[in-house]
Amino acid sequence: MSRWVVGLTGGIGSGKSAVSDRFVKLGIKIVDADIASRVVVEPGKPALAQIAEHFGSQLLTKEGELDRAQLRKKVFADKSQRRWLEQLLHPLINEYLRAELASAESAYAILAHPLLIETGRNRICDRVLVVDVPEELQLSRTMQRDANTEEQVRAIMAAQASREDRLAAADDIITNDQDLSHLDAEVARLHKIYLALANDASARQAQ
Repeated sequence: MSRWVVGLTGGIGSGKSAVSDRFVKLGIKIVDADIASRVVVEPGKPALAQIAEHFGSQLLTKEGELDRAQLRKKVFADKSQRRWLEQLLHPLINEYLRAELASAESAYAILAHPLLIETGRNRICDRVLVVDVPEELQLSRTMQRDANTEEQVRAIMAAQASREDRLAAADDIITNDQDLSHLDAEVARLHKIYLALANDASARQAQ
């Protein structure tokens, strides 16, 4: 595993991807749980066949891919179905994340995970960075981005850790309610801190 890992999380619509993109430009390896969740259900993967068997073939597109929007509606309308899906996918996602972190060659790696706190993956991180926005901004951004109803977005938000719980778990916080220049400055500031901490950790290991 990379010598030092930062866990990056935030509620839906907070701007985690915008923060990740800026760390990528600084040469940092991003291991993204959202990408992992897509990889493990690609056509031909056993998990996709199990999902189709459980929920019905109508959850597959004409191309044989997972209709993620339809699946999201089903699992966020029924907690028991969401738990079934999580029990299937979380071990597969965790295996993918471990392998990707192990291959990281940058000074430190970032584990970007919308459910970092909820899944306990923050425990494998040396530091936790939370991207925070007011809940009403989360709501409006997500409705606009995904063309979801307010009810759908609130159901997703309710399934995530509360804003208070995320902030309580944070070592660092980016408040993403300003312009992109503010985001650039915040990422640059934290990058310097993380480089120093990672270098310190590496030096201690070498002793």
